[in-house]
Amino acid sequence: MSIDAKLVKSLRDRTGAGMMDCKKALVSSNGDLDNAIDFLRKSGVAKAEKKGLRETKEGLVYSYIHSGGRLGVLVELNCETDFVANTDGFKELAHNLSMQVAATNPVSLDRKSIDERIILREKDIFLEQAKKQGKPENIIKKW
Repeated sequence: MSIDAKLVKSLRDRTGAGMMDCKKALVSSNGDLDNAIDFLRKSGVAKAEKKGLRETKEGLVYSYIHSGGRLGVLVELNCETDFVANTDGFKELAHNLSMQVAATNPVSLDRKSIDERIILREKDIFLEQAKKQGKPENIIKKW
């Protein structure tokens, strides 16, 4: 089946997928844009799962010191290649992530290190909110 270049461009504009991926999706869906989008979404999930298994041995450690020097953040951001780690976009991502960490003032680094008292206090707050919203008791027990 012959696929019109304008249709490929339209799909590419809507999804941001590569040109050849768009063409393959359109061929497999017989030129139907909606089915092609579904095809791309499904294949994108499969590609992401494959990439999720790759090792990220490169990257950078970025430090951010907030003005006044009273707050600092150290972020390790990993990627697959040193080429990516040296790009301005990757460095900007590290900077933005560290600023977000500084702004949110996290209470721990991971789930295991959260104090049990904090978890119980937050759970009590959520349960009270659920009761005030009129949630059924069987739903509240699941929280």
